[in-house]
Amino acid sequence: MPRRGEPLHKLGFLTIGRFDPADPRPGLEETLQVIERAESLGFDSVWLRCRHLQPGISSPIAMMAAASQRTSRIELGTAVIPLGLENPFRLAEDLATVDILSGGRINPGVSVGTPMRYDDYKAALYPDTFDVENFSKQRVVRLLQHLRGEPVSEFEGTVGIEQFTNNIQPHSPGLASRVWYGGGMSSAEWAGRQGLNYLTSSVVSTADISGGSAHPDFATIQAQNIDTFRAHHPDPEKARVSQGLVVIPTDSATDDQVRRYRDYAAGRLERTKTPQGPRGMLFSPDYVGTSDELADQLYEHAGFQRSSEVAFALPFTFAENDYQQIIADLAEKLGPRLGWTPT
Repeated sequence: MPRRGEPLHKLGFLTIGRFDPADPRPGLEETLQVIERAESLGFDSVWLRCRHLQPGISSPIAMMAAASQRTSRIELGTAVIPLGLENPFRLAEDLATVDILSGGRINPGVSVGTPMRYDDYKAALYPDTFDVENFSKQRVVRLLQHLRGEPVSEFEGTVGIEQFTNNIQPHSPGLASRVWYGGGMSSAEWAGRQGLNYLTSSVVSTADISGGSAHPDFATIQAQNIDTFRAHHPDPEKARVSQGLVVIPTDSATDDQVRRYRDYAAGRLERTKTPQGPRGMLFSPDYVGTSDELADQLYEHAGFQRSSEVAFALPFTFAENDYQQIIADLAEKLGPRLGWTPT
């Protein structure tokens, strides 16, 4: 685990891939260029958010397919694909196809639950079955079965000149072992039992904190979730855990960028002070500062201490030159201070 004197194993970042709805190509192209730049900087991974009915990446698999043909080494992940809008059968076909094209570099992060704002578009998504769809973790189980090559058809053989298999094609060996799942403590326990990898983010539930503390701390809850995941994983030494905070280094930033970055973090600080909603959702503060300052803060963070790798989230609303400065400082300044070595 990355405590002082111990190296951070993998460095990555997460992007939403925003674009102008009236002219989406430049924004999508910008995301691909950022991925290319990340590989040249030595990053281990880039992760794509998935956003439906928003000007962000709605088809991360298509974006990963494009990125796989522009890169040769960097891992490409999703954080996360909401399975409530997916058919696990078809999703497995797409994921396996792109994984093979990429040379085995795909890391599918998934989630379950009723899709966000489902009532607004459920008739368009599932016109005949929207009231009986099952949004439970069973969708993850089905996806894993398909990726592992388990039978999905009762028929296997030849009809005329056409050959049929009883499992998803193409099959990409090892892809199922690179599936990630996120969530609170119960999800962490379930993910561990399933032998999945575990994604953490910048939000936790205070309902998960041990002992019913009246003053929940984000880092403590995140650490407890990670400990729970590892405690239930069949091979905790090999289990991968990624931390996903918003971390913005300012080493090479202009004065204007520093001001905007600090204003951004300050504008989101209030939501970190009080748990929100019925499950007491608590947001992490955004981290802004020089790489020396950020390294000190991260080494003191209980969640970071338990993570084997990181995928720091890029803010949603910044400009392209901001992102280029941030990822360069992550790779060239902060990463080395955390003991990370570029690939």
